[in-house]
This record gives sequence, C-alpha cells and structure tokens, in this order.
Amino acid sequence: MNMEFARQQMIEQQVRAWDVFDPVVLDVLAAIPREQFVPRDFRALAFADSEIPIGYGQSMMTPTVEGRVLQALSLTGTENVLEIGTGTGFLTACIARLAHFVSSIEIHEKLHKRAKENLADAGIENLALMVQDAMERLPDGSFDVIVVGGSLPRFDTRFVNKLVQGGRMFVVVGNAPSMDALLVRRTSGSDWQSSSLFETSLEPLVNAAPPPKFSF
Repeated sequence: MNMEFARQQMIEQQVRAWDVFDPVVLDVLAAIPREQFVPRDFRALAFADSEIPIGYGQSMMTPTVEGRVLQALSLTGTENVLEIGTGTGFLTACIARLAHFVSSIEIHEKLHKRAKENLADAGIENLALMVQDAMERLPDGSFDVIVVGGSLPRFDTRFVNKLVQGGRMFVVVGNAPSMDALLVRRTSGSDWQSSSLFETSLEPLVNAAPPPKFSF
C-alpha cells in the first residue's frame, strides 16, 4: 500500500467530503501516522472510512468522525483537555498536537499500554495517561475541553461539571443505531448549552448507565 497516497485519499475523499474544511485539522490528520495506531491485523484498513476493532468490544472512530470532533472543538493550543477512552491513542495524538496538554483515561490496562507505546513512538509528550473507570470517578481538577470517546445512553452531568466556565465538551448521547453527537458548552456554574453536530453510533462507555426501562 502507498501509505501517503492512501492518507491523502482519506483526507480529500472522506474527511473533506464530510464538511471538515479546517486546514489545521486536516494538517494534523495528515501529520499523525494513523497506520501506526491501528492493530496490526487491520493495517490495510487504516485509512478506510470504517470503525476498526481494537479489542474489548471497542473500535477506533472513523476518520470522518475524528475530523468532525477535532473541528468542532476548535483547539487553539492553550487548552487542558480530558479525554475519556484513550483506545489506541490516535485521537489522543491529534488532540495533543492541537492543545496544550491532554489527560487521557482508559479502563482497559492492555489498551492503555498499547496507546502509551504508540504515542511514545509518535513523539507525543504533552500528555498523561491513566488507567481509570470514568463511570466510577474522574481525574481531579477542571478542564477547558472534554472529549468522551464512547457513547452515553443518557447525558451525565458529572462530565460537564468538570469543565471550566466557558469550557466545551464533545459527547455522543443515545442508543444504537442512531445517536446524537453534541457540542456542550458550560455557560455558568450550573448551566450549559448543547448543540447537535451530527448523527452517529459509537460503542457505549464501559459501565455507562443503561437507559431507563419503561414499565406499564
């Protein structure tokens, strides 16, 4: 496979085609070697617009969704970011290139170790990686930006409460097959506003609360 040709095709034919036009985002997607973050058995699909299994019932986001996430966050290089779900570390690397610092948590020890190796190989250093269950507790402190890498059956205010005032969060809420990708902004100590970005479907965060059951 001609990696550079495939990478450019991914950007031009997939990511741009899904309304990602921010040149900074496109540049970082071109600069981070996505193929190095894909499990070896799936390297041939590194630039395909499909979710790639990474183990434990989890998958990498598609390149189009990754592009839309990065564009929606409008990172300027000054933000302290919390990422929920490190996965293999590709989106982590992209965020780190665009922000000041990334704290990323992953519930699975083996995925955490794989991501740590991938990010070290890519020369990404402005980050802290932790093994942690986001549904049990979140890291200390507040963050300018939060990226939730798995879906939530229903919105969880614990996440938005970790944002500084004026901070923003990407989160996917709902149930398969159609979920709502949201950009949430904290407007005050107790209020926030959300806007719908697009429809998608992501695997739920491990231990995320199931939707309420109806009784008759």
